[in-house]
Amino acid sequence: MTARAGVETIGVETIGLTMRFGAFTALDAVSLKVRPGSFHALLGENGAGKSTLVKCIMGFNRPTAGSILVGDREAAIPDPRAAHALGLGMVYQHFTLAGALTAAENLVISRDDPPGIVNWAKERAALDAFMDRMPFRAPLDVPVNRLAAGERQKLELLKQLYLGRRFLILDEPTSVLTPSEADELLGMVRGLTETDGLTVLMITHKFREVTAFADTVSVLRRGRYVGGGTVADLDHGAMAEMMIGDRQIAPKTGRTGALGAPVLQLEGVNAADRSGLKEIAIDELTASGGEIVGVAGISGNGQTELVEILAGQRPLRAGGIRVNGKPYGATRAEARAARVRYLPEEPLRNACAPAMSVAENISFHDFDIQPDGARRFWLRPAAMTRHAAALAAAFKVSMASIDSPIASLSGGNVQRAVLARELSGDVDLLIVANPCFGLDFSAVAEIRARIMAARNAGAAVLLFSEDLDEILELSDRILVMSEGRIVFETEGASADMALIGQHMAGHA
Repeated sequence: MTARAGVETIGVETIGLTMRFGAFTALDAVSLKVRPGSFHALLGENGAGKSTLVKCIMGFNRPTAGSILVGDREAAIPDPRAAHALGLGMVYQHFTLAGALTAAENLVISRDDPPGIVNWAKERAALDAFMDRMPFRAPLDVPVNRLAAGERQKLELLKQLYLGRRFLILDEPTSVLTPSEADELLGMVRGLTETDGLTVLMITHKFREVTAFADTVSVLRRGRYVGGGTVADLDHGAMAEMMIGDRQIAPKTGRTGALGAPVLQLEGVNAADRSGLKEIAIDELTASGGEIVGVAGISGNGQTELVEILAGQRPLRAGGIRVNGKPYGATRAEARAARVRYLPEEPLRNACAPAMSVAENISFHDFDIQPDGARRFWLRPAAMTRHAAALAAAFKVSMASIDSPIASLSGGNVQRAVLARELSGDVDLLIVANPCFGLDFSAVAEIRARIMAARNAGAAVLLFSEDLDEILELSDRILVMSEGRIVFETEGASADMALIGQHMAGHA
């Protein structure tokens, strides 16, 4: 692969890279090589060491032992500024842009030498010239917080290219994009490796993306490099085997049971969105027992607000919600009586007390309720611990101790712990939002199996997800949200991915 004239192409190699945090070894003598101008995928389960590795490369962590070579020369990278000076950049899983500023302002202030007084005529001319060289554009004059998630992700990538980064780390870059947007973005990045000499190291859990776009792959397991090679020589089974060893993956759960009566009914629901400038308007939505209703949509189209409405966190301006035929206001007492359970997006932040123990978090539903429903005035720590430990074991929550802070668990294990809490006892309605975001495929398989099991047990499941593959795999019916409204409905069995993607993007 050849870079444009005058543009340097760089590779990165780690040799015996080791990172210890006290007695815990996060990286154990990891040696891998990302060739100049290549598109290299990095695979591994949550906790395998992927994040630690790239943090060492980017200067956030100083390795305990080993070395990093940049462009075939050993490099000292004490901090991110040193990494940037070497041409290394990173697009993070979570956005780093200043939401109140425009795209143009974000780009200009991101430089190491931003001007004290901005000559906008000169800067806009330079930005326009830069955009003309790029395979895709972003609206420069719109505040970032008004951009759709896909546009913000593209802007994050453009920012790194604008800053002159020649080696780019992408952390789950397509998690907020539609399938067509994801393919477009990765196709553009792939093109930059071939025409501009960009070198890419992509962290992903999606084998399809690895096969479609990457040249080579490396796999980490429990902090060690366990294999890799040319993507053309590896199938999905071989990559999965390297990731998990001889452990078994939760099998897909088949659909059983008959469709029950309507459990959740929304009629004429209207509420303000997060900006206060638009509205969430749901004319009608129904979810019945024994079915999963998938709600697809690009981030920022009202799904988050609808989950907040259902959880009683966003007031209605009109309309109503009924659960099992009764008005529902989502108070704790109503949720318990109607047997409504929630798995919100980012459960560590939205459904947990991070500093409290796993046992305490699992006990949130009934710690103050006696078996007969009366209020309990004294906690029973031993009973809480026994109950939580049994649920954690049943849901395969991996942890140092049931008394460990829940924040010490990996993302997949936080999800399992919250599911253990939410799926204990009888459940009539389960509201789930992006349950597998950022998780490795073994955790994904386990959590999806649990959701399907709830459906088969007769619960109505309302599944919000920006992962269209997840929607297609799990849903009996699929709804698409765009601009705060439901704009399309289809049966899951006959769903057309391309058509759903068009409605998600507002192009249908």
